[in-house]
Amino acid sequence: MSLRRPLVPLALLTSVAALSACAVGPDYHRPDVPLAQRYVTPPPSARAAPAPAAGLSAWWEGFNDPLLTHYVSLALAQNLDLAQAVAQIDQARARLGTANAALLPSASVSASAARAYQSVDTPVGQLLNATPGYERWGTEYETNLEAGWEIDIFGGLRRQREAALADYSATQAAAVATRLAVAAQTADIYVTIRGLQARLDIANRQVQTQQALLADVTLLYSKGAAADYQVQQAQGALDQVQASVPVLDAALDAASNALDVMLGTPPGTHRAELSPPSSIPVAPSLADMGTPADLLQRRPDLIGAERHLAAANARIGAAISEYYPTVSLNAFLGSATSAAAGTLFSGGASQAAGLVGLRWRLFDFARINADVNEAKGADAQALAAYRQSVLRATEDVENSLSSLVNREAQAATLSHAESSLSKAKDSSMTAYRSGAASFIDVLHANETLLQAADARAQAQTESARAAISTFKALGGGWDPASLQTPTSLSSR
Repeated sequence: MSLRRPLVPLALLTSVAALSACAVGPDYHRPDVPLAQRYVTPPPSARAAPAPAAGLSAWWEGFNDPLLTHYVSLALAQNLDLAQAVAQIDQARARLGTANAALLPSASVSASAARAYQSVDTPVGQLLNATPGYERWGTEYETNLEAGWEIDIFGGLRRQREAALADYSATQAAAVATRLAVAAQTADIYVTIRGLQARLDIANRQVQTQQALLADVTLLYSKGAAADYQVQQAQGALDQVQASVPVLDAALDAASNALDVMLGTPPGTHRAELSPPSSIPVAPSLADMGTPADLLQRRPDLIGAERHLAAANARIGAAISEYYPTVSLNAFLGSATSAAAGTLFSGGASQAAGLVGLRWRLFDFARINADVNEAKGADAQALAAYRQSVLRATEDVENSLSSLVNREAQAATLSHAESSLSKAKDSSMTAYRSGAASFIDVLHANETLLQAADARAQAQTESARAAISTFKALGGGWDPASLQTPTSLSSR
């Protein structure tokens, strides 16, 4: 009989250890999402490439525009949206630290000293006053060390740590997504500025052309070789072109202000630096697009959505663990004495206690059922959101590729049209002076050329913007290896 008794606590400890090695609730497995083997739209690299290929990690350098590269680098260092995203990482890291600390024993130390004076008018004071040697003044000292540990037998705390770890990884991914958005938006605004400057230059040159035409018609009118309505038509055409200049100026000011805000500076800071016109950056081709399946590892928004799904899965286990009892160990060690009793840390002043606690929500299963069902609903929502995010990501890539390919084709066609219409304008003016063409032909040729030149500048701008959108849709702008997404805890 004596041999069996030591085996009882040993068996109990072994059982607790075995239970602590597992956690209730479903273990997480990344869901499979069916994706196509390749993109529907042929990549631009399969067509005539307008510029050397650019890598995904720092795609903005492929535009071969030093000022564009400078502004993107500046935005990544100073943008305030990105600063907020980084601060959210610190908050998530703190929550993860709290979840880790919940698995460890806790301890606290307290100390107190009190001095009290007892009135003899109270019943207690009258009783004590009748005691020989009673002192109305008393001093007490006390020090205590308390320790407690909730044993995570059924894994509820570990599931909470899994959720916190997944949320932390999702926050990291969100910060990277913000970084990509900042880089793309900065480049997009810069390209828009260069496009507006090009359109403004076309309009101003057309104003000069219309002014020269008005001067010629006015001279002919003074000699009786032109009618008054022709002078009025020339003046109206000039006014129409001049009216487009303030609109372009306003758009240019707004784009410049938007760029300053992206760089974390007051509007107008970089206005002088941007004022010298420069050519519209030429969109580079793609060095390696990869496949739709690569988006799961490249796009940080998809990584974040998958980590949110892992967190929702872990919270199911945390909710289920409430069905089971919770065991906690508590210990108390201290010393208390009065000034009259002697030394604080003497043997007689010591005090100690040990406690094994059990908490079981035995009659609260209805609320636990509701919590479990809520956690399962959140998990189903996160799964649907993840799958939807994957579909949206592939849609973004397809739309961006289509826009890029077609905008490049449009720009090439309009460049050819502009060259032809420029020759037609010169020929119409020569024919008008020789009497072989009407003044309406001259005005029409000028108006058509202006429209073609403006459309060509817009197409070149949109082509570069489509390239930026494509790089962003592919998850370009960072190295996936830089984001460490711990998954070992969520697979236990």
